[in-house]
Amino acid sequence: MGRKLTYIFLFLLALIVCYPFVFILTGSFMSGAEAKAYLLPMITGGDGYVNWRLIPMMPTLKHYVELLLDSPEFFSMFWNSFKIVGCILAGQLLAGVPAAWALAKLKLPFKKLIFMIYIILMMMPFQVTMLSNYLVLDQLKLLDTHAAIILPAVFSTFPVFIMHRFFVSVPDGIIEAAKIDGAGDIMTFLYVGVPLGSSGIISAVILSFLEYWNLIEQPLAFLKTKSLWPLSLYLPNISIERSGFAFTASVIAFIPALLVFLSGQDYLEKGIVASALKG
Repeated sequence: MGRKLTYIFLFLLALIVCYPFVFILTGSFMSGAEAKAYLLPMITGGDGYVNWRLIPMMPTLKHYVELLLDSPEFFSMFWNSFKIVGCILAGQLLAGVPAAWALAKLKLPFKKLIFMIYIILMMMPFQVTMLSNYLVLDQLKLLDTHAAIILPAVFSTFPVFIMHRFFVSVPDGIIEAAKIDGAGDIMTFLYVGVPLGSSGIISAVILSFLEYWNLIEQPLAFLKTKSLWPLSLYLPNISIERSGFAFTASVIAFIPALLVFLSGQDYLEKGIVASALKG
């Protein structure tokens, strides 16, 4: 009996968590007039409550056709998001993986101090470092370019922290055996560290993708030209009167994140567990 109650409780929680997406998905198939009628109190700012139907009265694909066939601005920003996120992930792999391995397994002077600085920087929200980032990027003439978003993210400390937790668990005996066989530090890293720490690397990539796919504050602060905006800034600029179109754009923007999440769910769980072990 207790197990059944637990399942029922978890099922209700799952419904609550999934309802926002169901709300958006339903709205994407509503006609503009129907969605506007339900959201009228929100649009006019008047009295009353927003009503909603889980099944539209007259389902339509009009918004999908308009978005996919007649919205070049959407595809431009969609490409900007892929470009920004792809460059960030590639840069984090090139810079973050060796840094995590070095902090985990190499004998370096002041290694603990460096790692402590990494943790402190990781705990700082963007608002704390925004001004210093802005001034540095301004001096480098990188403001209003995609590099202003990519470069600070490439050297983010959070992926290093995630991968470090996995590299620490690599047995020292395996590393010693590789060195006895004649492998240097670089060969040991490439042929021992990377394969054994692949779970941490993949989980860091997935977490970074989910974070940077939804960036809002950094593009708002560093990008002025609208043609450079990522998709995350396209959605808030759709007026409430075009709610059906906004719901459709949200569904399309959600699909890449959903696919990445589903393809790496096991690795993501490991990464979340690792990130929780900050002590």
